[in-house]
Amino acid sequence: MKPRHLLLGAALAGAALLAIFGDRSPEVEVAEAAERAPRPRAASPVPSALAAATAAATPAAAEGSGGPRILALIPREALVGDSEAAFRQGESGVFGRQDWTPPPPPQPAPPPAPPSAPPLPFTFIGKAVANGAWEVYLTRGDRTYVVHDKSLIDGTYRVDAIAPPLLTLTYLPLNQVQQLNIGVFD
Repeated sequence: MKPRHLLLGAALAGAALLAIFGDRSPEVEVAEAAERAPRPRAASPVPSALAAATAAATPAAAEGSGGPRILALIPREALVGDSEAAFRQGESGVFGRQDWTPPPPPQPAPPPAPPSAPPLPFTFIGKAVANGAWEVYLTRGDRTYVVHDKSLIDGTYRVDAIAPPLLTLTYLPLNQVQQLNIGVFD
């Protein structure tokens, strides 16, 4: 056996002897409550209405009644505030929420939409075939246009193709192609 085992065995035997033959008699003396002088109170976070209510029930006011009295309980919401609502809402209450994650980087503004041609200002009135070529009748406000293939309208639109049911126009400032429904063959 090692010396460590001998030492542990001797400690175990000593503890067993104390448990068997130790003094088990109870103490006869009873501890009495100590009388203490009332301390001056420090300023408390209690609202003024509650402070006035508790000041009337202080031990100094109770000295005439023959002994100290138990003070009335102050509601928790008056002392701390409604900490449960503050905790749930993440406000700075008793258990305020602290978020250590960095804010997301600002998103770059989307690029502006490329310019596009305005909607076609023409209203289709009718169409006809003359000498194997189509002519289409359009209106814009109070003006009427008779258009043929490859003709210009007010310098902003060019007629590219007349192939019923579609009239193909090009908006010249942006070079964008647009189509107008002119119906099928009559």
